[in-house]
Amino acid sequence: MPPTSRRKRSILSRIVRRIIWVIYRLQGWKIESSLPDIPKFVIAGAPHTSNWDFVFFTGATAEEGVEPSFMGKHTLFQGVMRNFMFDMGGVPIDRTRRANYVEQVADAFAAADRLALVIAAEGTRKSDGEWKSGFWHIARAANVPIVLAWVSWKTRRLGFSEPITPSDDYAADLARIAEWFRSKRPDYARYKVLEAQAQRLLAEGGEA
Repeated sequence: MPPTSRRKRSILSRIVRRIIWVIYRLQGWKIESSLPDIPKFVIAGAPHTSNWDFVFFTGATAEEGVEPSFMGKHTLFQGVMRNFMFDMGGVPIDRTRRANYVEQVADAFAAADRLALVIAAEGTRKSDGEWKSGFWHIARAANVPIVLAWVSWKTRRLGFSEPITPSDDYAADLARIAEWFRSKRPDYARYKVLEAQAQRLLAEGGEA
């Protein structure tokens, strides 16, 4: 990623960030537990149920003094959109390269002084609550901790966990993650699905 600090951010990115901040504040979101003060980490958020998720995550992290990053297809970082995508925190992923996306993101972490990468761990909004393992593989490859983020659209509340260092046991880590999410919203159906997934993987031997 090019060091955006060496040039002035694009006007468009500054306008978009300001709009996101205003929307976030107008919707009345409240943070119940803050982000840890560490330079590099993966933010694994759930649930991913709305196209507005990026807005409130960007607003919440901005309130915490952190500019979040996200993964994007490398073709979006070309031409007139190049500076805007980088200024918004984009990390380009080239699916045509021999190195897979996990290695590419690990390289981005190694090259950065600070990087908070937001990942929707459920994958898509159509998920029933089960998680993909990409967030875990990225954190392990980059040797950075995972910070969990829970949200409730109903109450406009969200919060972050303490840093979690991934072990070599995905199922055990997922069980720990599920326990944390259930503690925040015990009756939420998708978090129950996550817990069931973790227990199933433990029974099956823990393969990611």
